[in-house]
Amino acid sequence: MTETPYVGDFLKDSPRNWGKWGPDDEVGSLNYLTSAEVLRGVAEVRSGEVFTLQVRMGDPSGDPVWPGREGIQRSNVMDEGFFQRGEGVETPGGAHYSDDVATMYLQASTQYDSLGHVWYDGQIWNGYDAATTDGAMQKASVLPIAERGVVGRGVLLDVARHRGKAALDKGETFTHEDLLDVARAQGCTIEKHDVLVIRTGFIGSFYRQSAEEFYDGFLEPGLTYSPELVQWFQDMEIPNLVTDTIANEVTVEPSSGVTLPLHSALMRNLGVAFTEIAWLEDLAAACAADERWTFLYTAAPLKIVSGTGAPVNPVVVR
Repeated sequence: MTETPYVGDFLKDSPRNWGKWGPDDEVGSLNYLTSAEVLRGVAEVRSGEVFTLQVRMGDPSGDPVWPGREGIQRSNVMDEGFFQRGEGVETPGGAHYSDDVATMYLQASTQYDSLGHVWYDGQIWNGYDAATTDGAMQKASVLPIAERGVVGRGVLLDVARHRGKAALDKGETFTHEDLLDVARAQGCTIEKHDVLVIRTGFIGSFYRQSAEEFYDGFLEPGLTYSPELVQWFQDMEIPNLVTDTIANEVTVEPSSGVTLPLHSALMRNLGVAFTEIAWLEDLAAACAADERWTFLYTAAPLKIVSGTGAPVNPVVVR
């Protein structure tokens, strides 16, 4: 049995954007989204349809999360029952109110990863020391992304529909060449600086089966690593990868056995922002209905100081 290589050796020749936007940069390839790119996205709006891409939090059927994490835990700390029991704090005028609290993993819903979320060789994005993550992320947290916001031209690449499936199979892979084939079949083009929105149907499938079935033999479908794919992302200057999977890539790269190498090759090395657990079913249906696959993509994760990630509800306008 071949030993799984160390990710630093596996990616030793992988390109990097460290220093490209200066020694203090914390938003990486989102720098490609200039005001001109915002206007290019606005130019894609035709019908004014609005789609939100966050999955529901606290759904009675459960929340799709990475194994080992839990969905949001929400509970009331004030409601009419408190007042009926004489436990509510009465206000002048007598109005009653409700209040609640929540505990959650910051990456247990549709969310942006911070660029410092994954690393190897003791360095995170832009060469910052991995020790800056100790206790709280001092560098490359999600906060700079949240304060900046993400706006640009988005393109939906519906891999599942292209392959004639409601959802890709567990562990099913595709490459950048497949993405180009999907775009050609859809009659659209992938342009430099596009926000790539990729539908596998995987998150949609979570709501059509039991949690036990969904997590059994957990192995997500998705993009699979190759040097050519990484170079394509570099050449196309892709700012943001958005998918309806929990980790944006096939869980284990099949030829090497390395877990989630694109998190290192694209996020750590190139500064590509990762948006995960996106709800794409409604947007995909609309795009397929009128064969318009490009749109204005907007997003702003919550401004969580030192966060390794943060929930987000991206808004797409067609």
